[in-house]
Amino acid sequence: MYTIFSEEGRVAIVLSLEEGRNPSPKPSLDSLLALTGDDLDQVNQAILRRMESRVDLIPKLAGHIIAGGGKRIRPMLTLAATKLCGYAGQRHILLAACVEFIHTATLLHDDVVDESDLRRGNATANVLWGNEASVLVGDFLISRAFQIMVEDGSLEILRILANASAVIAEGEVLQLLTANDTATSEDTYMEVITAKTAALFSAACRIGAVVADRPKAEAEALDSFGRNLGIAFQLVDDALDYSARQATLGKSIGDDFKEGKITLPVVLAYRRGDATERAFWERTLARLEQVPEDLATALSLMERHGTLRDTIERARHYGAIARDALAFFPPGPVADALSETIDFCIHRAY
Repeated sequence: MYTIFSEEGRVAIVLSLEEGRNPSPKPSLDSLLALTGDDLDQVNQAILRRMESRVDLIPKLAGHIIAGGGKRIRPMLTLAATKLCGYAGQRHILLAACVEFIHTATLLHDDVVDESDLRRGNATANVLWGNEASVLVGDFLISRAFQIMVEDGSLEILRILANASAVIAEGEVLQLLTANDTATSEDTYMEVITAKTAALFSAACRIGAVVADRPKAEAEALDSFGRNLGIAFQLVDDALDYSARQATLGKSIGDDFKEGKITLPVVLAYRRGDATERAFWERTLARLEQVPEDLATALSLMERHGTLRDTIERARHYGAIARDALAFFPPGPVADALSETIDFCIHRAY
C-alpha cells in the first residue's frame, strides 16, 4: 500500500512492507552490536589513532564524517565474520578499521561528486572545508587503509581489499557515466550498485574467513553473504530516497531525483511509462529541467507503476540469497545476529 502525504511542502511516499502480516518486533542491529561491541570499541580507538596527522585539518575533517552517526555496519560485519569462523586473535581489529577507512573515503568523494550539503543530518565535509580538502583527506584515508593492509602482512587480505577499492572506484565512475541517462538498463544499474556498495560488504565479510584461516568454501559463503546483503542494502537506500523523512536518514526527500540519478525506481518507472511519462523523466532527469511540483509527479508515477514496491521486493530476493549463504555455518548467536542484520537492512526506516 502506498500513501502520499505532504509535510511542510514536502511530498513523500510511505511504504507498507508488512501489509497482511502479523506484527513482529522491528529488526535491529542490537544483537550484532552486542556480539561485537567490545571489539568495536577497540576498532573506534584504532580509527582515532590512525587518523592522527601533523596536518591538523586531516583528523578534524576525517573525524567529522566518521563521528557523523554512521552505524559502522561494515566493520561490524568483519568482526562478526571472524567470530562466525572461530577466530580468537587481534588482527581483525585493525582490519575492521581499514574497512571503515575505505568506506569513509568513498563517502567523502561521493559528497564532492554529488555536491551534497547534508549527510545524516549534518553538513558535509565539502560544505565545511571545501571540495579540495575533502578529496585529499579521502585519499589520505585510503592510504592509511593500505598501510594497515601491509602491516597485517597477508597478501590474500591485501588482494581482497585492494580489489574491492578498485571495484568501488569503477562503480562510482560507471554511476557518473549513467547519471541523467534515462536509457540506463536495470542490468547496468545492478552493475553499478554491485560495484559501489556490495564490493566492500563482500570484502568486509570474506576477510573474516581469511584471518581465521578457514577453508575457501567458508570464504566464498561469507563473500556471497556480504555481496547480496550489500545489494539489498543499496536497493532499499534507493527506494528510501523517495519515501523516508529527512529526520530518519539525514537527507531530504528526492535528493536523487533533484540530482538526476538513475536508480531502480526510476528505471522501472521509465520502462513502464507511456510516451508522455517518458518525456517527463527525460525533461526532469536527463535535462534537469525541474519545477517544484515535479517531485510529486515522480512519486505519483512510481506509485502508479509499483516501482518502489518492486525495488523492495528485489531487495528481499537478494536478502534471501544472503541468508542462504549463512546456512553454510553452524547455527548460533552470531549466525542469528547476521540473519537479523539482513532483516534490518531491508526494513530499516519503516
